[in-house]
Amino acid sequence: MRRKIAYPLVALGMTAGATVGVVSPASAHGYVSSPPSRQALCASGKVADCGAIQFEPQSVEGPKGLKSCDGGLAGFSVLGDESRNWPATTVGSSVQFSWVLTARHRTSTWEYYVGGTKVATIDDGGAQPAAVVNHTINLSKFPGRQKVLAVWNIADTPNAFYNCVDLNVGGGGNTPAEPTKPPTAAPTKAPTVAPKPTTPPAAPAAPAGGSWAAGTAYKTGDVVTFNGAKYQCRQSHTALSSWEPSIYTLALWLPL
Repeated sequence: MRRKIAYPLVALGMTAGATVGVVSPASAHGYVSSPPSRQALCASGKVADCGAIQFEPQSVEGPKGLKSCDGGLAGFSVLGDESRNWPATTVGSSVQFSWVLTARHRTSTWEYYVGGTKVATIDDGGAQPAAVVNHTINLSKFPGRQKVLAVWNIADTPNAFYNCVDLNVGGGGNTPAEPTKPPTAAPTKAPTVAPKPTTPPAAPAAPAGGSWAAGTAYKTGDVVTFNGAKYQCRQSHTALSSWEPSIYTLALWLPL
């Protein structure tokens, strides 16, 4: 399959008329990179056999008002397959969602849902967003394993972009409660504690001053080397294959 890679023309400072080998802006939009959405997990290779979505995590676009992970697109239906046991990121009760936008469409609202319940709405009033957009959402009323639907509603089209993000809110997941300590008069037999559920291994942290590598978790301030040049991370994210610092300059990386 031919890879479709959407490069952020605004971040590169390129003009619309420049002759470069990129897809058209219609195929370049945005997705939740942290905590990783299902399409981000596919793009980074943490979830295998995802089909076309692994090459274009930013393209889950459908009519406004849907509540589906795949935006109603048959080609991306894998995103709604609950039998895949999607890895869940362990987070606190307050979660920062980071969007990477490869085309900065004017925005009406951003919406977040848990189980069909709207948790938050951010109204941009038709403004053009930055290349990286962060929202801090309070999920304290939804502890444990949850699927969050994050929606980006475009102002000047009837469409929206859809992301499902699997989380263990509050760091608990489905961990059973610790048993109550038995009274002193009770037998000394140790209580049985159910094992805590395992969570998928996190992406390896970036070595200080090391070379950029796909699949590595970078945090704001990290410095990497790529093609002999140094870059500083502007936004925490897990690097995707073919999304090198020289491509995502200003969106995710600052040349030094």
